[in-house]
Amino acid sequence: MKELLIMFFSFFKIGAFTFGGGYAMIPLIEKEVVDVKGWISKEEFTDILVISQSFPGALPVNSSLFIGYKLGGIVGAVIALLGVILPSFLIILTIALYFSRFRENPVVDNIFKGITGAVPVLVLLAVKSLSKSVKKSTVNIAITVICVISIVLLDIHPVIIIFLSALYGIFFLGREEEEKQKYSFEGQVEKVENIH
Repeated sequence: MKELLIMFFSFFKIGAFTFGGGYAMIPLIEKEVVDVKGWISKEEFTDILVISQSFPGALPVNSSLFIGYKLGGIVGAVIALLGVILPSFLIILTIALYFSRFRENPVVDNIFKGITGAVPVLVLLAVKSLSKSVKKSTVNIAITVICVISIVLLDIHPVIIIFLSALYGIFFLGREEEEKQKYSFEGQVEKVENIH
């Protein structure tokens, strides 16, 4: 029970202090679950982000579900989900109740302008963090460039890019892994035969 409460408050803290949506939350989620708590590895975190982006829904919600499930099963998934969405829900509820008072307040307006300026930096931190875990190969760099050109210049929907990238991974990268394992196995067999 204590572990679930710790997980709830960790995700609550992430949800309470992150502005700017999903990508702005990535550095905070990573810092908390990978660096501070050590619940998952950097590689597992990257895998969870990839899966979370592939599913419908907000990135922080999806990733909190996957991380919570990994740590505590279905109960852990629900606890992590509640932790990450409750702060937003409570803040929006409060603003909705008192919106007319907040609306004309110059201090509140300046607070939101300041937060808006920080959001792009958080998104850049997320990109920097994710790029560290990606293998720097010619193929990966080419895929990144092709995806950026497809989305920015050709205006292809990101979901199509994700789907095509997944197909590429299944058909081409899967074959490379099979071949590596095959050569590794054959090399081990040769070593054993040489010993005998």
